Amino acid sequence: MVRLFVAIELPPEMREVLQSSQEEIAKSRARLSVVSPENIHITLKFIGEVEEDMVPAIQERLASVTGRPFEVSVSGISADNRRRPRVVWCDIIDGGRCAALNDQIEEALEPLGIRKESRRFRPHATLARVKRYDPSLIDAIRPMESADYGKFLVDGFSLKKSTLTPSGAIYEDVMVVNW
Repeated sequence: MVRLFVAIELPPEMREVLQSSQEEIAKSRARLSVVSPENIHITLKFIGEVEEDMVPAIQERLASVTGRPFEVSVSGISADNRRRPRVVWCDIIDGGRCAALNDQIEEALEPLGIRKESRRFRPHATLARVKRYDPSLIDAIRPMESADYGKFLVDGFSLKKSTLTPSGAIYEDVMVVNW
């Protein structure tokens, strides 16, 4: 079995900038699992565990996904729920382009028996997962809610393998699709 997901990579310099915000968030009294800066990405589709012999079919279906480069803005930091957050992320502003790409990927993978996500797609890049909430977390996030982290050009996506280890996830590219 292999654990897979489809993602848009953030440029290294953008991840570096976000790391300083992660450090500020980590100063809260909440217990957090901070995402390693090199692992910060925009998830387009979490596939999950599949048999290894299914990977070539997934790659073939993803190769059929077409697109044109588009720009995204990485903006303010927020959480999935103000009262009891589980995830802290930065918002992605893209005029709906990531959602359109997500739709294409969902459609491409469905014939393989990979279920479509039932929740509405919201592009974001996870910075930390909340293990134990403390109200100081919201106070730490508040100054960064309207931050502007810059823009970058999306010119493709990656199929990634995720290996879970006690010290965190290790991601490897299985396939890169460029336009």
